[in-house]
Amino acid sequence: MESLFSYKIKNFEGKTKRFCQTLKLKDDADGIEKYVEWHSKEKLWKEVRDGIREVGILEMEIYRYENLLFMIVETPEDFDWEASMARLATLPRQEEWERTVAEYQDCNPDDTSAGKWKLMERIFHLYD
Repeated sequence: MESLFSYKIKNFEGKTKRFCQTLKLKDDADGIEKYVEWHSKEKLWKEVRDGIREVGILEMEIYRYENLLFMIVETPEDFDWEASMARLATLPRQEEWERTVAEYQDCNPDDTSAGKWKLMERIFHLYD
């Protein structure tokens, strides 16, 4: 049985790679609640979801602890992060989305997603 803090992992055909990122939200309980709501299945804009898929992202998850976010992005092995993020920034409604969620993020509101989310370095892996 899955608990509140366990999640199934989707398996993909072929080799993939994973990018992990972090971002801080403003330390405001109401704002955090609204940010979470914006990312709900009901409120997330279809164009944003479609754009994420269009640039080649297979899976994306965001986790939250208080005002700290952690994003896991699963991509094909040949995925080019910089080129894909630059392309994502030009897709329909992406700029509008970034302005909308910037209200809750503790970063430069004029940055694209690639500028707000900071790639993390993996420092541990439980090798086979």
